[in-house]
Amino acid sequence: MTLLAWCIAWILDLLIGDPQSWPHPVRWIGSLITRVQKTVRRYCHSDRALRIGGGVMWLVVVGLSWAVAWGVLALANALHPWLGWAVEVWMIFTVLAGRCLANAARDVEQPLRAGDLAQSRIKLSWIVGRDTSQLQPTQINRAVVETVAENSVDGIIAPLFFLLLGGAPLAMAYKAVNTLDSMVGYKHEKYRAIGMVSARLDDVANFIPARLSWLLLSAAALLCRDNAAAALRIGWRDRHNHSSPNCAWSEATVAGALGIRLGGPNDYFGERVEKPWIGDEQRDIAVDDISRTIRLMWVASTLALVLFMAARWLVMGAA
Repeated sequence: MTLLAWCIAWILDLLIGDPQSWPHPVRWIGSLITRVQKTVRRYCHSDRALRIGGGVMWLVVVGLSWAVAWGVLALANALHPWLGWAVEVWMIFTVLAGRCLANAARDVEQPLRAGDLAQSRIKLSWIVGRDTSQLQPTQINRAVVETVAENSVDGIIAPLFFLLLGGAPLAMAYKAVNTLDSMVGYKHEKYRAIGMVSARLDDVANFIPARLSWLLLSAAALLCRDNAAAALRIGWRDRHNHSSPNCAWSEATVAGALGIRLGGPNDYFGERVEKPWIGDEQRDIAVDDISRTIRLMWVASTLALVLFMAARWLVMGAA
């Protein structure tokens, strides 16, 4: 039943994603982070105090996310096994973000294809932290490809990995870790201190999933008839070409598979950030690379699901 729940949740994410009108735990986690952050800032003012407060915030948010998920699932199972199973499916469905990520990328791609650069910039600003107001089509394409490649890890592969390790409650706790990083894990002045713990522990959580993404996306490149050999080679070669210890693994693998170059300088919160280039520029990046990256994401996520289900089945068989 557990493996069936995984499959149904993954199919639900593929088909319907994240309807805005539906209740969603990640939005609740985001509201909790906002409230706890305000409390921390009210009492913590120095950098040292903000770092300590940020650590307490991480413990509160991640701990509550795991505890509430575990408690709700336990209660549902106590009331009726089928209710517990349905709640498990719902929880797993909510921690997966493949369809949401694909839709966000398509929302940028469509106006770009239609020549509406202004609308494409606006849509892009919803999913990236960089300044999009002056970006040209090549830079927009690069930003979307990078976003899909990077978030293939924390949107699908990592939640499935933690689902394997500790079921739906641990997968929910991972989403809390990831949401904390998304909201406060920035390096500019406002968040550098309070978000330090969140940023570093997100790096720890994604350490193994990011490296698995190198293999999964390379295998996906082979199945999609992209350049799998270059995906493996450049994914390994350029794995350190990012300030994050994890992001370059998936980005470099996709860059190698498609024969394009990612990275480079960008503006964040009014500051120019010089990033190293990732990949070899065998050709200019094009709008079609957005669709190709989405395809790689879906194939890699399917492979991750199959791999982790097989691992779960082997563990259950051994027990």
